[in-house]
Amino acid sequence: MSSDLYLISEIDVIYEQDILRNQGSVKPWLDYANFKRQHGSLLEQAFVLERACTTLPRSYKLWKMYLELRTHHLRNKNAARFQSEYKKVNALFERALVLLNKMPRIWEMYLAFLCQQPLVTTTRRTFDRALRALPITQHNRIWAMYRPFANSASGETAIKIWRRYMQIHPEHVEEFIELLVEQRQYTEAVKRYMEILNNPRFRSKEAKGPFQFWTEMVELLIDHAREIQTGDEVGIDVEKIIRSGIARFADQRGILWVGLARYWINKGDYERARDVFEEGITTVMTVRDFSIVFDTYAEAEEALISIKMEEAAARSDGKTDEDADLDLDIRMMRFEQLMDRRPFLVNDVLLRQNPNNVNEWEKRVALWGDNKKEVVQTYTNAIAAIQPKKAIGRFHDLWTNYAKFYETGDDLRNARIIMEKAVKVPFKSVAELAEMWCEWAEMELRNENFDQAVSIMAKATQAPKRSTVDYFDETLSPQQRVHKSWKLWSFYVDLVESVSTLEETKKIYDRIFELRIATPQTVVNYANLLEEHQYFEESFKIYERGLDLFSYPVAFELWNLYLTKATERNIGIERLRDLFEQAVEHCPPKFARVLYSMYGALEEERGLARHAMRIYERATRAVADEDRLDMYTFYITKSASNFGIASTRAIYERAIVALPQQEACTMCIRFADMERRLGEIDRARALYGHASQFCDPRTSPAFWRKWEAFEVQHGNEDT
Repeated sequence: MSSDLYLISEIDVIYEQDILRNQGSVKPWLDYANFKRQHGSLLEQAFVLERACTTLPRSYKLWKMYLELRTHHLRNKNAARFQSEYKKVNALFERALVLLNKMPRIWEMYLAFLCQQPLVTTTRRTFDRALRALPITQHNRIWAMYRPFANSASGETAIKIWRRYMQIHPEHVEEFIELLVEQRQYTEAVKRYMEILNNPRFRSKEAKGPFQFWTEMVELLIDHAREIQTGDEVGIDVEKIIRSGIARFADQRGILWVGLARYWINKGDYERARDVFEEGITTVMTVRDFSIVFDTYAEAEEALISIKMEEAAARSDGKTDEDADLDLDIRMMRFEQLMDRRPFLVNDVLLRQNPNNVNEWEKRVALWGDNKKEVVQTYTNAIAAIQPKKAIGRFHDLWTNYAKFYETGDDLRNARIIMEKAVKVPFKSVAELAEMWCEWAEMELRNENFDQAVSIMAKATQAPKRSTVDYFDETLSPQQRVHKSWKLWSFYVDLVESVSTLEETKKIYDRIFELRIATPQTVVNYANLLEEHQYFEESFKIYERGLDLFSYPVAFELWNLYLTKATERNIGIERLRDLFEQAVEHCPPKFARVLYSMYGALEEERGLARHAMRIYERATRAVADEDRLDMYTFYITKSASNFGIASTRAIYERAIVALPQQEACTMCIRFADMERRLGEIDRARALYGHASQFCDPRTSPAFWRKWEAFEVQHGNEDT
């Protein structure tokens, strides 16, 4: 130290004396050091701080100042080139830590300085010493530096350091996993993923969810199948892991089946991979998943065939390998079969989604084409799988087509057996069951078994004499309600009408009326049938029965037909009058005009004109408001033609009173015109005057022009 006394100048004497006076105090040394920082050289600063730290080795401030000076001096200096200088500073840190090993800042400075040097082992051991020396509450400060160091060191060193870190900070496991993957430690990475997934309380630093972790783990297992250790002793069962995902994540099944197959391909077990592909395409529930699995399966098979073909091409110069060629042929055949199976497999997927889809079963039948055995098997499977109440589509068509399949093959016995079973099926609606019975009868008709067809329909419509069953009562089965199906009876009556006698047909029609399921068309058809066979009176009775069943507006159409037919038959006038009176008695105003017009025409033709006028007069009161003006006009025309123009005055007067203003105005103009033609100018003028009360010149200018023309022609200056 005496050799360095030349570094003390005269200016420093003041500080030296102050130090001598206060030997145990830090302040004189700090003042001295600060003075040298401003006015001294680097060597002088180091000289002062070295003496200070030697004199007061427990002073944190002095050591920190000294260490900062020394490390700052070596900043940006090459650690290999200035190795000796770095070692001196390292030794200085070691001296400081002898007494200041509880000071985290000193450790941080030392560790940061060591990280600049290529001393991995020394640095690692120093980090470990720091962790041992400092209380656990301050470890975070050390680990904040230790982790980047570990990552830069990489290799086994990094992994061991991170394992220790995981013991106290498991929440940073995501970074550890990234490191493990980088270091190709895939087995441990998978185990860490499993720890995350088995810990429901884990919260990701990167906001990842369990599914994302699971997906990353599976990708790791698949992509590095050969490197990852598996088995009970390791605790990793790849197939079990992926299959659990297939069961749990329904929307990812296609991708996961492909993943499992890829795993076995990467392991080199192609047969196992094929088994997985087969299982995948036969168990997935959506067409999207099926497409993913099937397309990957086909690509894998193509790739394998390409490799085999390249190997075969390489065996040139007449060399043959029968086993290899046979293997290639088998693979080619298997690939062709796979492509041929595709439409069937797609159909399987749709049927797995909903086995009650009738249309898909029909498509499957079509796929088999002429393969009779498979067609029958498909129909059998469809009938067994479909729940009639849940069927989507026309379930009865499936039964019909099944029977037609046998019918086309001239096996009518089996076709009848199918039909017999079909009509016992609890279909979703009565209409379907009715269709089924009709199809059965039509099948018999196609084979010219007319009596058989009639007996089938008789059986279908069998019911108690007085049936109280409600056709729309869904609590009853279709079989209990089918006897009230109009479609069934309509087919039955058409069938009997075409192949049986009139008496048999009448019985069917009468039964329809008994069950009260007749429609207006039934009434008309029955009446027309009787009329064709000259049973006119019975035909009229059918119309009357129909009128008992139906109210207006249907009754109007029936009355129209009935009255027309009765009038054409020229039955007695009194009877016809009774019929017309019945028709108009409860007739709504909307339909009255036609019936009254027919009634009046009858009286004009076969009765008395005065009777006809009374009927027309009644009609003007009975018709709807919108028809009243036309009815009065018709009445006036008929009265004028039968009793002269003068007879219409009373009708005009009643019309003007009864009609609304606008229509009354029209009637006044017509009345005035009639009086003018009769030479009654004053009466005509009075009518124009009366009409002017409800004809505003702004809205009815035509009226005023007409009146003006009348006065110009017939009036004087005053009028």
